[in-house]
Amino acid sequence: MADFTAKDVQALRQSTGAGMMDAKKALVENDGDPAAAAQWLREKGIAKSASRSDRENSEGIVVARVEGDIAAIVELKCETDFVAKSDQFGELAEKILSSVVAHGEDAVSESATDLENMKITLKENIDLGQVIRYEASPGSVLDAYVHQQNGRGVNAVLIELSNGDSDTAHDVALHIASSRPKYLTRDDVPAEVVAAERATLENITRNEGKPEQAIPKIVDGRMEGFFRDAALLEQKFVKDEKVAISELLADSMVSRFVQVEIGS
Repeated sequence: MADFTAKDVQALRQSTGAGMMDAKKALVENDGDPAAAAQWLREKGIAKSASRSDRENSEGIVVARVEGDIAAIVELKCETDFVAKSDQFGELAEKILSSVVAHGEDAVSESATDLENMKITLKENIDLGQVIRYEASPGSVLDAYVHQQNGRGVNAVLIELSNGDSDTAHDVALHIASSRPKYLTRDDVPAEVVAAERATLENITRNEGKPEQAIPKIVDGRMEGFFRDAALLEQKFVKDEKVAISELLADSMVSRFVQVEIGS
């Protein structure tokens, strides 16, 4: 078995413009040697597909599913809305999702040939985006919510809730899809992100002509707004803004969540 890491795959993708599955296969075929893998990609004629990688693939589809104690999301990216809405494209996304649910994230390799054939057939820069799989801890509840637009999934959420029920998990997943929090709590926001936001708000407030001595207090208030946007547990429930998410959860706890949105 070739010895390489996800970082090696990413580096090969960046240097050659190849898709994730192409880069991974090249490393497998060449015992993890990046130079040999790059040459293999060129010799196999994958450069034709790779040359399309300069074109932005900001369209696509996102699919998600819960089966028992497993939940997963698969994002499949393409260039045009026309391809994203096609049955062929959606069926491939669902096929990859089924493999991931059944066998884990590495099972995406089972669809490498299908993915390459679709690139050639449709003549687009098609590639896998994010692939995430959750396995529920004992006593936890999983939920998957997918927002549909023009007949395809464009915004999906996975959530794991401990000490909770499926209805609450679904409500919180729907809220996340709409409100887009990046973190669970304000304490989860990295210190450098907080510092950068505070510095920005200080400059904005100063440029507004506010008295220098009042700036710290004004910025403190504006930082509260930042945390409400960034942290799930700081937010009001999208379906009833009189209720905080922390109140909706009651004794439940969000163990983890992830959001995948096309074009973001």
